[in-house]
Amino acid sequence: MVKLFYGLLCVLGLLLPYSAFLPWLFENGLNPSLLVAEAINTRVGAFAWMDVILTSIVVLGLIIVEGTKLGIRMLWLPIVSTFVVGPSLGLPIFLLLREYQHQRHVKIKLAN
Repeated sequence: MVKLFYGLLCVLGLLLPYSAFLPWLFENGLNPSLLVAEAINTRVGAFAWMDVILTSIVVLGLIIVEGTKLGIRMLWLPIVSTFVVGPSLGLPIFLLLREYQHQRHVKIKLAN
């Protein structure tokens, strides 16, 4: 049930941000300076982007530190997802991978 929940969050974490970004991208093309200008054009927009950037740094730290400590495989996937989409995808992918790792350890303990 937990894996299903994290899987659903992965889907939402990809679809929701891109449902807002892709129409903008098709309309304006890949224009980083316009993207930044529009993102920080208002105080609310600046607040949201600062929050996303800080959250991304926290999520990347969690992925690297905890993922390495727990020996989680495929850590590159949530890292790349955080850079390409954001923490809305990177964190749920990490939590899903952590759940798979936990289940592997439980199976090994039960087998011994």
